[in-house]
Amino acid sequence: MGTDLQRLAEQHAADPSPANREAVVLAAVPLVRALVGRLSIPDHPLVTREDLENVGLMGLLQALDSYDPSRGTPFASYAYGRIRGALVDYLRSIDALPRERRRKLAELQQALESLRQLLGGEPEDQDVADYLGISLNEYYALLSDAQCRYALSLQDTLNDEGEQAVLETIPNEEAEQAFETIDRKSLIEYVASLIKKLPEREQNILALYYYENLTLREIAQLMGLTEARISQILGKTLVMLRTHIQRIHPRVA
Repeated sequence: MGTDLQRLAEQHAADPSPANREAVVLAAVPLVRALVGRLSIPDHPLVTREDLENVGLMGLLQALDSYDPSRGTPFASYAYGRIRGALVDYLRSIDALPRERRRKLAELQQALESLRQLLGGEPEDQDVADYLGISLNEYYALLSDAQCRYALSLQDTLNDEGEQAVLETIPNEEAEQAFETIDRKSLIEYVASLIKKLPEREQNILALYYYENLTLREIAQLMGLTEARISQILGKTLVMLRTHIQRIHPRVA
């Protein structure tokens, strides 16, 4: 797809005709669907997979209209950032998470950090639930909320071109080469060091979700766990990463 899409995007840049525009869109549909497939879709009347694919296509068209091949950025990378940004903005615009639930997520984040310092390691699920004064099922529901919400916020891009997201700094030589400034390299190294400290299971789930583009259901099948449990594990991991990244990169909200 990459070579054909690049050729078609360059052809459109030279001659932005309706026919060339349609050709790019048709070639890029798999990219849009792949990005939508990575999202944990919330239970909301305005959010169906078809809705999100339409939003992603709008982001694709915005990328196509502003793409300049002379800058040297591959169109797939450029469009990826614009499509993801459109999806994130749309989901945030209809975020129906009640204020009380948001407060609970903030308390969860603080509880996990406090217990890590107190225990000198990763707290058990029951420890966190007891600390918050809630049942284990309520705690798991919060982790699912965190997975849906923070998986998006941690995909915020680190530059104006929309080419690199925070969690795409999981140790990877190509990812590191994508950054040119010392600050960005420092962030890569910091996130990589955090991830290396995670248990192997959590590292595998992050890699499958963010690099292999697998859905929660597919990861659950591979790891012999339920989809709900994968969501909980990913939610807890994202809360931890988000807490640490916020200290050095306030843009992650």
